[in-house]
Amino acid sequence: MTVRIGLIGCGGMGRAHVDRIVNDLAGAKVVAAADLNLQAAEEVAAQVGGKAYGSGAELIAAPDVDAVLIATFGKVHAPDVIAAVEAGKYVLCEKPLATTAEDCKKIMQAEEKAGKKLVTVGFMRRFDQGYNQLKDAIAEGGYGPVLMVHNRHRNPTVPDNYTSRMLIDDTAIHEIDTMRWMTGEEIKAVRVDPVRQTSRAHDGLEEPIVLVMYTESGIRLDDEVNVNLGWGYSIECEVVMESAAARLGDQEKTVIRDASGNRNAICKSHIDRFKAAFDTEVQSWINAVAEDRHTGSTAWDGYAATSVVDAALRSQEEGGKQIAVELIEKPAFYN
Repeated sequence: MTVRIGLIGCGGMGRAHVDRIVNDLAGAKVVAAADLNLQAAEEVAAQVGGKAYGSGAELIAAPDVDAVLIATFGKVHAPDVIAAVEAGKYVLCEKPLATTAEDCKKIMQAEEKAGKKLVTVGFMRRFDQGYNQLKDAIAEGGYGPVLMVHNRHRNPTVPDNYTSRMLIDDTAIHEIDTMRWMTGEEIKAVRVDPVRQTSRAHDGLEEPIVLVMYTESGIRLDDEVNVNLGWGYSIECEVVMESAAARLGDQEKTVIRDASGNRNAICKSHIDRFKAAFDTEVQSWINAVAEDRHTGSTAWDGYAATSVVDAALRSQEEGGKQIAVELIEKPAFYN
């Protein structure tokens, strides 16, 4: 079976997914593209020989679309995700699932009503080799339980429309989900620590910040979010267990060795660093859709991550106060 995919959102991320489906992956083709900017949808549709739509609703209703890939802005995800679920179509939605916990609940309710898990959230780090090696080291149990985890999310620069809120709901949400997945525990409390501000940030952007989080068993998680370094895109993670510390492996190859030491090429963007993870994620989703089964993170994972984001944003607004994360009881549907 060739999975016929409809893309909603024809910006940079959406086009990157089209490129990987056309050039690198197997078992699927893009047959439709939708965007409020109809010209953008027409450009993508022309590239793949598909049809262009001016709205997600029209694309979802198209009978020749088997599954939907959503790459629009987070605040407009919920209506299209719900429409896809109600149409009985599998959907891969880029993070966040939605920008409020309430919208995530509506998505879960629609999915439970459908009686079938149809929603996968695009948390691609779950498919990264390095993070999976860390998760395996934890699961093996030979080093004792996890005590704390240190994360660093560093970007070379961000555009002028990047806001202080986005440090959490667009950037740190990756570590939030990855920590839940790696530790197997929900995050119960979070605070945002302000630090000395960089002069590289544009007016109105208050960064860097450090998120400090605690899981159900008391594991302390911290996440440095530092998005105007200038020199590269650097993702770091160190898991501290009772008798070992496991660190995310060096993801770049050494290119020069001389009297000054070993110098490595540095990734410049998430596309460089996580290309293999993106490819594995989307291929896994295509394979699952072809077999009529769910794969990857669930709508519950999207809800739980957004709930932590909500608490962190409140902490940010209240000057670093520690905030409890409020979660509903996990529905049996997602166990």
